[in-house]
Amino acid sequence: MRKTASPLSLTLLGSGVFLLVLAAMLTWYVEPRTKRTPVDVDVTTVLTGTGRYFETEDLETRKGRLTITRHVLGDVADSERTGRAVWDVSTTIDTPRTLRLKDPRKALLWTTGRWVADRRTNEPVHCCGESPARYEGEAYLKFPFDVQRRTYRWWDDTLREAVPLRYSGTQRVAGYRGYVFTGSVPAARTGTRQVPGRFVDRPRQPQIQAEEWYANAGIRLVVDPLSGRIIDSVTSPRRTLRPPGGQRDVVTLLDARRLRFTPATRRAQAARAEADATKRELIGETVPQWAARAGGVLALAGAVLVAIGRRPRPEAARRADEPEGAGPEFAAPVPGRDEERGAH
Repeated sequence: MRKTASPLSLTLLGSGVFLLVLAAMLTWYVEPRTKRTPVDVDVTTVLTGTGRYFETEDLETRKGRLTITRHVLGDVADSERTGRAVWDVSTTIDTPRTLRLKDPRKALLWTTGRWVADRRTNEPVHCCGESPARYEGEAYLKFPFDVQRRTYRWWDDTLREAVPLRYSGTQRVAGYRGYVFTGSVPAARTGTRQVPGRFVDRPRQPQIQAEEWYANAGIRLVVDPLSGRIIDSVTSPRRTLRPPGGQRDVVTLLDARRLRFTPATRRAQAARAEADATKRELIGETVPQWAARAGGVLALAGAVLVAIGRRPRPEAARRADEPEGAGPEFAAPVPGRDEERGAH
């Protein structure tokens, strides 16, 4: 008897196969591609604290509140053209007086840069107008995805070199757990600056190329283990001037102690990290697992119905209703007619 599968069984089987394929694609194709540095970023982070700084208006070193503001803006056009993460960075260090002016050109210190990185590995890529230096190391504005508990080489903008940051445990920031990395920078010469000789104990020289020195007593970063996003930052930079060949600092340009992300910045960074983690969990774990389970159940149910739940075709059903032995009917001869013909 010929049979055909019902529409319901085929629908269940097709839906189950689709969900199984979807689970495999999310796990093996889509989820790995979520580990890509975003290009459409527009993030501002703010650090505050106290310290000493050289006030250019009265040419004296003062003590007060310091604010570091960093704005990171992704260059989407160049990123899409090159396949790299291209980020433009603007950093200002402000005193209470310059902060009120809201003009980076009048800040105590204003620097700009252009960071280019491989979107998968986070390693620097030397192209696309990278500036102001040739970036090195494994981490800078962020860490690589799936952060490990080890030492990373982190790029220090002022030193313009990569420095080691050691894994130092975990910490919760705004309720979100991150990995802590710490390090420091010993005093190092970073360049020269032309100043009046009297500034650096050379009163007989009207102008002199003083040496700029930099150190950092403590760098402490809290990093999201999944995305590599920095959710808290503490830094203690010190910048000074020395006379050429001098062994001691004679002018303090900046001496900050424990400048840290503001509470608002910490909350915002933690919220972004949690959103990143939720997205990855949905794509990489939750949806594939449920799709695989539901797909397996539906595919099995559909296969069983296809095997045992087919309905007969209409013509086959009619044949099945016919009694056994039925066949073509033959007309029975009329008795007496043949005998009558033979008699004649």
